[in-house]
Amino acid sequence: MNLELKNPHSALAVLETRPLDVVEVRIQTGSPENAWRDVCRLAEQVGVAVQSGAADQRSGRRQRRHGPATTDGRVGSALAVVRARGETPLESLLHPSNAEDVASPPKHGLWLALDCLQDPHNVGAIFRTAAFFGVKGIIVTRDRSAPLNATVYDVASGGMEYVPFSQPANLSRTLELAKAAGLWILGTSEHAEKDVSAVPLDRNWLLVVGNEEQGLRQLTQQQCDELCRLTPTGEIKSLNASVAAALLMSRLCR
Repeated sequence: MNLELKNPHSALAVLETRPLDVVEVRIQTGSPENAWRDVCRLAEQVGVAVQSGAADQRSGRRQRRHGPATTDGRVGSALAVVRARGETPLESLLHPSNAEDVASPPKHGLWLALDCLQDPHNVGAIFRTAAFFGVKGIIVTRDRSAPLNATVYDVASGGMEYVPFSQPANLSRTLELAKAAGLWILGTSEHAEKDVSAVPLDRNWLLVVGNEEQGLRQLTQQQCDELCRLTPTGEIKSLNASVAAALLMSRLCR
């Protein structure tokens, strides 16, 4: 599946990590601006075609297809056509590395599972934050979830390239496999008794983030080893799913 990316940072990440999956770069204004200059420069270095919109100006075909160009250098002035990244086999995703530096204390990792998140902006933001914190992998339920489309890639701003992911059909079975691989399952619920600050950090956690409206499904909650919450200290008692996930990642990766 080909995706049209309009965020130059997303395009750069693909060029840096898997340049053979970049089909072409299209510049819709006379010359690339801001970060798109870096995209074009790297594309030319690795042999990716860079097409100029100026060549199509007489027909206006490209302008009509992709909408009016803007000149902020981020969205609208250019795009990159890339192939979607392939998922990582679930078994490879779940097994933590046993290699440790004997001179350093053991370091535990964090994995994520997204239980039917349906807003691609939330999914993309979570991938970006996960890449920032070095999350080991993300499980995205295949059914009743947002597709990993161009919006997800653009919002992730490169994060899709640096966090391995898997899309199993059955989350319940996946959680069983995660436990067998040595991971502990940590669910999130506003009704949990334990605040995330009380969660021990001496183990590998798989953090499960629930749907934007319904939260975790009942069966998912039953399979969790522990449940935790973010305790509000102000008048607003809930957060956007991706914001909550970011705060949880920050706490669990400290």
